[in-house]
Amino acid sequence: MATYLVTGAAGFIGFHTAKRLLERGDAVVGLDNVNDYYDVSLKEARLALLAHPNFRFVKLDLADREGMKRLFETEKFDRVIHLAAQAGVRYSLTNPHAYVDSNLVGFVNVLEGCRHAKIAHLVYASSSSVYGANTEAPFSVEHRVDHPVSLYAATKKANELMAHTYSHLYGIPTTGLRFFTVYGPWGRPDMALFGFTKAILEGKPIDVFNHGKMRRDFTYVDDIVEGVLRVAGKAPEPCETGAKYKIYNIGNDQPVELETFIETLENALGRKAIKNYLPMQPGDVLATHADVGDLTRDVGFRPSTPLSEGVAEFVAWYREYHGVPVEQELAAAETSG
Repeated sequence: MATYLVTGAAGFIGFHTAKRLLERGDAVVGLDNVNDYYDVSLKEARLALLAHPNFRFVKLDLADREGMKRLFETEKFDRVIHLAAQAGVRYSLTNPHAYVDSNLVGFVNVLEGCRHAKIAHLVYASSSSVYGANTEAPFSVEHRVDHPVSLYAATKKANELMAHTYSHLYGIPTTGLRFFTVYGPWGRPDMALFGFTKAILEGKPIDVFNHGKMRRDFTYVDDIVEGVLRVAGKAPEPCETGAKYKIYNIGNDQPVELETFIETLENALGRKAIKNYLPMQPGDVLATHADVGDLTRDVGFRPSTPLSEGVAEFVAWYREYHGVPVEQELAAAETSG
């Protein structure tokens, strides 16, 4: 049994990762500050499902330098899976300091903890947003990523640079994972699938940016977690600089147009969306498409969840969590009709 620190354990991907680790018999210390970026009750509900003899929750802010230092001094972690961050591209346009505190200051504190505790492997969340203005598809880790179009993307690229520095200077094995539009049960309310589902069920319009002409590499959360754990179990070999440092894309490798995504959701809900078409938002990118060939080669990563199946799983969870039975939806539709 290995002991993992999972940061962001009350978050979407962190919760699923911690749950899978516990199910396979590992011990998990879950860290989260449980902030109010979105509904705190959703985070608390996730944490309640992690109740387990091998799970301990620590409420702590990544930017708390002394708190993070004490955590690494008192616990004996074998590996660290760092998924906590201030998320959201659009939120970064109006709340830049939240990203500096969490994604930069917080990441330094994680790196320092790993350095002094001599952690065997740090796996951390980067993002497909680092590709920014890149137009060459599919996105490859060999492409240049020095043209971010949001502060969120800039902080994620900074994380990759910081990780390389610590791998080079202190020999810490680090692997960064560039996530591509993760979705599924227990997802974040600020993400498209959650917001679209809520609006459609309530008979309200959905905002469709760039008139639906955007493509995203939607990746089901179970596939993501499988990839994360495969990577965590295999520390990287030295790269061309000699540092034990690696970057992977982790996505579905099957981009879907936003209009198709909405149609898939409509089919799962049995209801049509009222669409409010809008221009492109600042900070958004036109398309994402992950080249995951090296991840498949190195750890056998193969996403296997079709979009229709993944969206249906989300809708089933949403109905159950919010207490919206199908019968109630049909009655509401008949009343409105």
